[in-house]
Amino acid sequence: MRSLLIAFLAAVTCSAAENPELARVTAADDARVAAMLAPTREKLDAVLSPDLRYAHSNGQVDTKAALIDSLTDGSANYSKYAYQQRTFTFPTPGIALMAGRFDVKAVVKGNAAESTISFLAVWRLEKGVWKFLAWQSCKIPPATPAK
Repeated sequence: MRSLLIAFLAAVTCSAAENPELARVTAADDARVAAMLAPTREKLDAVLSPDLRYAHSNGQVDTKAALIDSLTDGSANYSKYAYQQRTFTFPTPGIALMAGRFDVKAVVKGNAAESTISFLAVWRLEKGVWKFLAWQSCKIPPATPAK
């Protein structure tokens, strides 16, 4: 079973040279991060799917409209969004899974927070353009010092 899983992951994990869609979806994600750091409705609308389901690390779930509203009205303000790791796999044509970790610093509804987040995201090719479809994340607790 383990060897089957390894073979599957090797088949769906690829480099930009092997899959030109990797460069396109990576650029789309870079544009999404830039739009979250300096949000405008136009930039966010261009990269987010109409069907977006965005599950924050605190459990709150937003639609596309709710996420855009919170970012553009200032109730959520991201000042740091730095990947530690970001990988893409393509399990089927037109779908990209993105997973990894990132460091985030934000002020949400007046509460400042800084943490490391683990995530899984889904990108979907919609009318020839990669759109951000789903996000699920959780906070990674800080390491406990050894006793």
